[in-house]
Amino acid sequence: MNADPVSAGGARAAHPAARAGHRRPLHNYGLLGRSAAECIGSFLLVFATAAAIFSSTGGVSAPLAVGLAAAAGMVAFGYVSGGHFNPAVSLGSAAAGRTSWKVLPVYVVAQLIGALLAFLILWVVFQGVPPEIAQPSDIFNALANGYGPDYQLGLPLASALLAEVVGSALLVAVFLGASKGRIPAVSAAFAVGVTYAVLLTFLAPITGGSLNPARSTAAALFAGTDALEQLWLFWVAPILGALITGLIYRSIDLTVSARERTGDDAEIETEADHADHAADTAPAAAASAPAAPAGTSAPAAPRVVSPEKKDDARGFFDDGDDDGDRPGSAKA
Repeated sequence: MNADPVSAGGARAAHPAARAGHRRPLHNYGLLGRSAAECIGSFLLVFATAAAIFSSTGGVSAPLAVGLAAAAGMVAFGYVSGGHFNPAVSLGSAAAGRTSWKVLPVYVVAQLIGALLAFLILWVVFQGVPPEIAQPSDIFNALANGYGPDYQLGLPLASALLAEVVGSALLVAVFLGASKGRIPAVSAAFAVGVTYAVLLTFLAPITGGSLNPARSTAAALFAGTDALEQLWLFWVAPILGALITGLIYRSIDLTVSARERTGDDAEIETEADHADHAADTAPAAAASAPAAPAGTSAPAAPRVVSPEKKDDARGFFDDGDDDGDRPGSAKA
């Protein structure tokens, strides 16, 4: 497996020794700061989802509102934590080699805390609803995900499972592709937000549109027994979808890295030949070169910019762990 450091775009630089001490920007925030960003982003996404479902006025549909909230959270906090806000996205990123497995459980806990805080605030707000209008339990039942004959279209378990697996796989695929570091961060956030909106439009009448185990868990805890009994599906389906997509991306990255490693070896050999030739001809060239006039200095050598330095500012959605693992690198 390739243990050499890679740039945010996935390509190995030709001079790894020149940047041995370079660290990715996300390391600067520490695990605590990144977890806090994931918690806040999850809170924003879950709160916006619940609010959008109950918003019957205005010109913005509920799926579009959720997509806009996801895009806003990624732009606001993506440079700190990577902008996951969803256990399925974090798992897919870890499976693809973008996020350390050591960071994954911390991210998931932070996302669950953010989702629970969002529903706790909603629970406090709904306590003021007059009993003749609605009961808080009925409100949270409407927010919970589900399947079966008593839920919306009444589709069976197999249909709900397949829809959520495919939806989660597509969401993770768009996230991994958009956050590779080759496109601007705002464009990546826009792509993920649009994907959320499209997938939720499709899934809403089938399962209520989960895609996010943290949101489903928080909703089920406040909804009651029926939602808790069906909660397992909204963990299993996103996990399966995320693993499928993450492993596909990991295999592609490893294949590309192997090809680039072969090309780099040939390039290094060619550079070594040029270096030997330069060493042999340097004394003769120095002897024949005219001396610089008195009072003047020799022209400065051109500055070489590391490919990773050029790509560093564009890849703030890529993240490693606090031990210095680099995004996209293969981990043993």
